Amino acid sequence: MANKETKHKIDALKKEYDALKTGKESLLDLLFEAELPESVYNSNAIENSTLTISETEKILLSQEVSRNVSTREVFEAKNLAVVFEYIKNKVEAKNVDAEFILLLHRMLIGNIDPSIAGRFRTIGEYVRVGTHIAPPPEHLQAMISSALLEYSSNASAYFLDKIARFHLDFENIHPFNDGNGRIGRVLLTYQLLQLGFPPIIIRDKEKKMYYKSFCEYRDSGKKKIATMDKVISLALVESFHKRIAYLRGETIARLSDYAEKQKESASVLLNKAKRQTIPAFREKGVWKIGEKI
Repeated sequence: MANKETKHKIDALKKEYDALKTGKESLLDLLFEAELPESVYNSNAIENSTLTISETEKILLSQEVSRNVSTREVFEAKNLAVVFEYIKNKVEAKNVDAEFILLLHRMLIGNIDPSIAGRFRTIGEYVRVGTHIAPPPEHLQAMISSALLEYSSNASAYFLDKIARFHLDFENIHPFNDGNGRIGRVLLTYQLLQLGFPPIIIRDKEKKMYYKSFCEYRDSGKKKIATMDKVISLALVESFHKRIAYLRGETIARLSDYAEKQKESASVLLNKAKRQTIPAFREKGVWKIGEKI
């Protein structure tokens, strides 16, 4: 469960973000577009895509990539970008339900493997994640419905806890033959957007802690959500820091240059950035920070 300190930090950042963003929606749109290759790259990299962030960006811009890349990886990048753009425009129009989840999956997988796109696993279709064997297909509809109902009806829980639990449930159910992780992370971002929060990126570099959260959840009998809470809250605070720096009109500097200018240890600042105890954020994997003009 999210602790008081985390809740206080997120509440304070949300208030500042809400106050600053009025009349600057076009800037937030530009940030979303600029961040899209990074979002796509990281979600695909978690699923072991070989594309680099630079290659992902070129593919999304329909530019030539210098090496032979599989057609599947090209479609995975392009399709996921389309899905992210789609959810951004549907935030106020569509709540998360099974129909919506299936539509997103069809968009993601449709031209990669039409035979499994836009449908849950059926009889005889089993999947595993590491050593975890996902529930049998005959239980999927009921399990997805239950997870959706718990998310929508639990009015007393803190939003972060609700989203973390739903994401853990969804990935534990693993309703699709392929694309479960990417759809789950899209839904996570969509749920945040619906509540007025900025989009987040769960990064490939944090994969170890991200995967650890699923093991803890299963091993605890679906009770422990603290690690997933931490993964999402760190990503959310970082997203706030980035957007607030741009909304304030600050100069964006590399953290290494900032450390030199401030005569501080670069490694100390980097550790603070990773813990989000300073308002640093990443762009294409490079740590940066806003400087007041």
